[in-house]
Amino acid sequence: MKRIATAAIAAGLTALGLDPAAAQTKAPLTILRVIDADRYDPIRSTATAAVEALFMLADTLVSLDFDLKTVKPLLAKSWTVSPDGKTYTFDLRQDVKFCDGRPMTAADVVYSLKRWIDPAARSPVANRAGKVKEISAPDDHTVVYELQEPFSDLLYQLTLAFASVVDKASVETLGANFGVQGFNATGPYCWVSWTPRQELVMKKNPYYNWGPPMYQNPSPQVDQVVWKVVPEANTLMAAMQAKQADLTYYPPLFSIDTMKRVPGLTVQQQPDYIYDVFFAFRVNKPVSDDPAIRRAANMAINRDAIVKAVYFGHGTPLRSLLSPAVLDYDAKAAELLPHYDPAGAAKVLDEAGWKPGADGIRAKDGQRASFIVYGLRDDQNPRISEAMQADLRKVGLDMQVQLWDATVGWGKLATQEFDSFMMSYPYGTATEAMNLYFKSTQAPTPNRMNWKDARTDQLLEAAATAVDPAKRTEANAELQRQLTEANVWIPIATRQLWLVSSDRVGGARPHGLYGAGLYKGLDLTLKR
Repeated sequence: MKRIATAAIAAGLTALGLDPAAAQTKAPLTILRVIDADRYDPIRSTATAAVEALFMLADTLVSLDFDLKTVKPLLAKSWTVSPDGKTYTFDLRQDVKFCDGRPMTAADVVYSLKRWIDPAARSPVANRAGKVKEISAPDDHTVVYELQEPFSDLLYQLTLAFASVVDKASVETLGANFGVQGFNATGPYCWVSWTPRQELVMKKNPYYNWGPPMYQNPSPQVDQVVWKVVPEANTLMAAMQAKQADLTYYPPLFSIDTMKRVPGLTVQQQPDYIYDVFFAFRVNKPVSDDPAIRRAANMAINRDAIVKAVYFGHGTPLRSLLSPAVLDYDAKAAELLPHYDPAGAAKVLDEAGWKPGADGIRAKDGQRASFIVYGLRDDQNPRISEAMQADLRKVGLDMQVQLWDATVGWGKLATQEFDSFMMSYPYGTATEAMNLYFKSTQAPTPNRMNWKDARTDQLLEAAATAVDPAKRTEANAELQRQLTEANVWIPIATRQLWLVSSDRVGGARPHGLYGAGLYKGLDLTLKR
């Protein structure tokens, strides 16, 4: 049986273009991942699979340090902010070139940012740019970004790949195929080819020497990079153990401890990584509209058991609305989250009039305590939902689970069919996370809870437009407390980012912005 399994894995490696008989001894650098993007146009895809490659293909005005909090220069060597917080003036580097050798000017930055926010482009992330009044270039090396109102999150949002500077001529020539058949930008690597669901190939940008200051090297050290898709966990693990690939930050969680013991492999964790898993209620549906149901469910879920069983201990139970690592995290709000207490959950339901029926499921006024949860089907959500389902059943709540493949799941999550949903998401600030999900105008998606509350909106506006950081923190703290007490979400876990690298690779360090484990990857080297 073992020989058959080994042969099957070897065949799988061969089919993926990974030679099982010989270790790589020269470029390219091979990075393994489990899923591909739908395209690589920065304004049209929100997928981490797109962003992780775009950070290497393109640059933004500013960058984010490894602490995932500190904004640093990139295309802009410096910037100033007006006292009223409405005008940002960026002083650009004068040595930047696109992959085709053309010098970048302020006009390129203005074109790219306006393309991002153009209503005709219908970018799903245009709101991340703030309420823009005008973006202009008074000269070739200055960009003026004017807002209708202050936006405290702007600099952080401008580190994300959605704000990438791209080449206008390439966009206009390729049209809808920009980021599909070709790409031209100012990143450390240049587009070579893309075979969907198989591999994306990049080569070093020969002009690049303006990398962010947190890297030791301002230029890429590797000639060619291949992002290879390996969706099957055992095959990916076998490829890394056999050193048929160089890097992955998608190791199957059950393999982490094993890989730590494999000679020639290095396993690192990013301690500041934020990618949370949560369960949320739609508050305008029967059953889930009852605060007692939501509070009891929050008390009935055993986060520790889920992390142990589903994440093999390589996750962190989330005991607050937001990750403790996030900017403006409020510890007092975390104290308001109900602790695991099944007996207490049953008492809450009893006192609210939800009485157990003959089958153990509670009911009130003829309404069974039953609700449907939607989510995306991946290697973890089925097990998370099964564990939650069992926990809730013990206190008399019936959770019916429907998980969907991502190709149809996002469409299902935009409907009004479900009562609750499961999701995971990356974020960097409290302002970003709560504006995205809890603003009234974000309903019905991504505010799938249909949470519409005047005080929430006031606090969101206060945090987003605060010029004084202390005022922003104060508004975000009150908001976290309000939403925690409402039990709109059941926080489940914070995923951990693990970077596995072979001994052929030097300079590997996990980053994690928007889930991208390597960011620019400028310090990566090949030892042989």
